[in-house]
Amino acid sequence: MKLLLPDSLPLAPDLPEGVVAVTYAASAPVPDEHLDAEALVVWGSSAADLAAVAGRMPRLRWVQTLAAGPDAVLAAGFPEHVVVTGGAGLHSRTVTEHTLALTLALVRRLPASAGAQAEHRWARELGGLQPLHPDGPVTTLLDARVLIWGFGAIGQTLAPLLRGLGADVRGVARTPGERAGCTVVGEDDLEAELGRTDVLVMILPSTPATTRALDAARLAALPTHAYVVNVGRGSTVDEPALVSALAEGRLAGAALDVTDTEPLPPGSPLWDAPDLVLTPHAAGGRPVGADELVSANLAGLLAGRELRNVVDR
Repeated sequence: MKLLLPDSLPLAPDLPEGVVAVTYAASAPVPDEHLDAEALVVWGSSAADLAAVAGRMPRLRWVQTLAAGPDAVLAAGFPEHVVVTGGAGLHSRTVTEHTLALTLALVRRLPASAGAQAEHRWARELGGLQPLHPDGPVTTLLDARVLIWGFGAIGQTLAPLLRGLGADVRGVARTPGERAGCTVVGEDDLEAELGRTDVLVMILPSTPATTRALDAARLAALPTHAYVVNVGRGSTVDEPALVSALAEGRLAGAALDVTDTEPLPPGSPLWDAPDLVLTPHAAGGRPVGADELVSANLAGLLAGRELRNVVDR
């Protein structure tokens, strides 16, 4: 069996006897001499490069994407008989770190402090004696109501840390229940939850059903003191509606690590939106435990077992 590994990160999975690993350039389509591969690991390839070979690999049985969301691989058009497995769990800790950083930056008013610093001004309104729970936006996670929309591996890693900082955390997912010590409600209950939310954290994948899921109506359902943090996919937020909500003071602030178009064009209104923190898709970018996942799924493929993180198609 030929296994193709991308050159976009160092990989050294355990290879069973009879498996030959070949490294390919992730910045280009798989070269013709390797289109006979039976297994393909993807990290950093563009959707166009994947689409260029998706129908030209007759022996391909399995595609392992290391991304948290498999949207690029699914969009490429690999045949239905090819098993696609995702990178769920590989980014949970790094994305959680970044999400905490963005959330705390908003809640502890770091952008306002940075603005005052640029003016060489000691911002007395931001420090000194102050109430724990002032009117308006929350200034501490103590007793803050945090809603995590998209309660998968990342959400379940994030939730206990938020709870440890004193937040009241609930989740929204397709399947309700109790997970990671939190109540998780179904999507039918989303609007009711938005109305009592202080911080909305979005970790949604990019699918037709999630396109602009946070639209003008759902933004309006949030309290005016609420914050929005998106570390999922940029396509899940109606960006013009978000800019309007911020500009009109109908939302306290937002932090986006992802945007609908990346890199974000210089002329995008997001750059100048008030009370908005932007980071350049920096939350993940370094899959942790990739070798172990590739090794486990490779062994499972050869043994005819169910693979981990199989993506429904």
